[in-house]
Amino acid sequence: MTTTPAGRTPVEEELRRLAGSVPDPELPVVTLEELGVLRDVRMPAPGRVEVELTPTYTGCPAIEAMSSDIERVLHDHGIPDVEVRTVLSPAWSTDAISAEGRRKLEEHGVAPPRPGGSRGPVPVGLSVRCPHCGSTDTELLSRFSSTACKALRRCVSCREPFDHFKEL
Repeated sequence: MTTTPAGRTPVEEELRRLAGSVPDPELPVVTLEELGVLRDVRMPAPGRVEVELTPTYTGCPAIEAMSSDIERVLHDHGIPDVEVRTVLSPAWSTDAISAEGRRKLEEHGVAPPRPGGSRGPVPVGLSVRCPHCGSTDTELLSRFSSTACKALRRCVSCREPFDHFKEL
């Protein structure tokens, strides 16, 4: 049987592409693959697919919608038996967001987390660039925004509010 460099069969790679193309239910501008929450996709038997997801934080309410959306996409592509499991270890971190995901977040008006932000303490004087005008003169309005993984900030220069995906 042929496998890819990642140790998956070509069919598993295609199934991963399909599952990974599902948009995040809270930030539909990025896919589950770009967000880095899709951990693994395996086909242990014909017609049976196992998918592993790691939520952005324990208790994330979007994990149910993600699971349902993946099941629907794979069912629509002829897979009758799909099991989506939540995997909490190792924990997800913002380092898992791809460069394309970061680009899309910023383009959508959400300040992406700093690359490598999970590798140590986040500085108190964290400089967050405004996704609207590029200024780093921003202020924290609330530690929580539309979701627990984002903070609400405002740019002092252009006065526009924006979400900042927190470093985790």
